Amino acid sequence: MMQTYQEHPVQEGNFRTSTAPVSPAALEALCDALLSERKLIDDLTDVVLRQRSAVATDDLQAIDDSVFATHRLLLTLGEARKQRRSINAMVGCREETGVKHLEDALGKWMTPRLRQAREELQIAAARLSREIGINRRILREAISNSDSFVRAVVGAPTDATQQGYGSATPSAYTRSDAIAFSRTA
Repeated sequence: MMQTYQEHPVQEGNFRTSTAPVSPAALEALCDALLSERKLIDDLTDVVLRQRSAVATDDLQAIDDSVFATHRLLLTLGEARKQRRSINAMVGCREETGVKHLEDALGKWMTPRLRQAREELQIAAARLSREIGINRRILREAISNSDSFVRAVVGAPTDATQQGYGSATPSAYTRSDAIAFSRTA
């Protein structure tokens, strides 16, 4: 008599693709992947904080460095997430299973160490999100203040409604006595 492999249907909301036990080595690999992602997010948070400091001191080189570091870390973080998706499949979960669903996905195979790594990753991600939000507000203000400063120096209208977009009236930026500022060195 020949045995055949039978797939068990996966219910909606179920993140497991297998009913087989999960190996301790696969759980350890998943834990390590979560810790690696947390470290990268912590590094990215440090870059965001350095960027904020650079904006506050008008350190253009440090701002440029932070942009490069952010790009490099985001690429590395993307690779780490790809690795985690592969490990998700190793532990019998859907690849796209997010960290917030690990407990549901792993059930009885969820270890305290894995739970701790997941929580640390979530805390680090929430902190990064807050810091990015602060930087966005600061950068918007800095851009607005720079624009207001330049408008005041060159005698341009202070808002778009005074500038006469769409009219034939020349703006202060097209005047022959206007001064142009550039932040490039």
